[in-house]
Amino acid sequence: MTAPVRAVAPHAGVASRVHARLLADVDAHTTVDDARVRALAQLEAPLLDGPRLDEVVATVLAAARGLGPLDALLADPDVTDVMVNGPDQVWVERAGTLTRVPVSLDVAGIEHLVEKVVGPLGLRADRSAPIVDARLPDGSRVNAVMAPAAVDGPCLTIRRFGTRPVPLDAFCGDDVGELLQQAVRDRSNIVVSGGTGAGKTTLLNALAGHIPAGERIVSVEDTAELRLPHDNVVRLEARPPNADGAGEVTVRALVRTALRMRPDRIVVGEVRGPEALDMLQAMNTGHEGSLSTCHANSPDDALRRLETMVLMGEVALPLEAVREQVASAVDLVVQVARCNGRRGIVEVAEVVVERRSGEPLTTQVVAGGRGTPGRLQRRPRAAT
Repeated sequence: MTAPVRAVAPHAGVASRVHARLLADVDAHTTVDDARVRALAQLEAPLLDGPRLDEVVATVLAAARGLGPLDALLADPDVTDVMVNGPDQVWVERAGTLTRVPVSLDVAGIEHLVEKVVGPLGLRADRSAPIVDARLPDGSRVNAVMAPAAVDGPCLTIRRFGTRPVPLDAFCGDDVGELLQQAVRDRSNIVVSGGTGAGKTTLLNALAGHIPAGERIVSVEDTAELRLPHDNVVRLEARPPNADGAGEVTVRALVRTALRMRPDRIVVGEVRGPEALDMLQAMNTGHEGSLSTCHANSPDDALRRLETMVLMGEVALPLEAVREQVASAVDLVVQVARCNGRRGIVEVAEVVVERRSGEPLTTQVVAGGRGTPGRLQRRPRAAT
């Protein structure tokens, strides 16, 4: 534990003094529990009655064991994102709406919270390494930006992990849902595309939930978020370099490793770089039915993004060869977007090949997640 954070409560002064006593009395081998904190609080303020004492104890425990004043926000099931934009600038997202909340944090308090997140993971966040990504024990994603990169004070963004899986019908109507379920059963290779916060990973998890039982799935993620309801699942997570610059495990290395683990399907949480080539090769070499996501504004943009990411690799490949890989590997692109706080499918497109140029293009199968789907042209891979 490090310096105490500033609490915001009717008895913040008492809680701060109790926290300071706690920091002075405990070491790495001492258990911080309710009884110990309560005893210190009674020594510090013997006249506190029951409810006020409980409030002080809860505040100190949150500062010592959790994320202090952010704990109450993270415990709210309606909060999907918590954003600290600097001192005394805390925002949350509920139902797609951003709201500023009255939580007070100074620079030292934010730095303390960041250290509590990244320290146990062997990471660092300071002037020499001002940007860090991490994960909370519950799977929530954390991004921190420190000075000098953060001009107005350290910033902390927490993307909540959804503990309850979202069913496919929350994204689309029954007809579209049946189309996608059948595509998963037919081992179509599917890419989910969309913007940040559009629900790509959530939809990917819903699609993967329809993979037939008995198949072996290997998932590869930058930050482990998928929760697949299958018995035979191997979850792999990338790792950034530690404070000494060693120990990095890239998504590309994990995709290559997944190919050696006898998977029936590979699920890549998100492709962002050269690992796109390995994913496409996996889709083309006996691992049909693989799933992934990427950032893109439309299905056609998703194909161009995949081409660009492959070309980012160390090996120079001709564009024609890359396009052939994309065209033969990807069967469907599902576009997801958020509108008025609601996440949903806005388009399902099938990948086709332009005859003259050989360029992969998409043809719309569904316009709107509640529409009536058209007929797929490509043969089911399960039948090949």
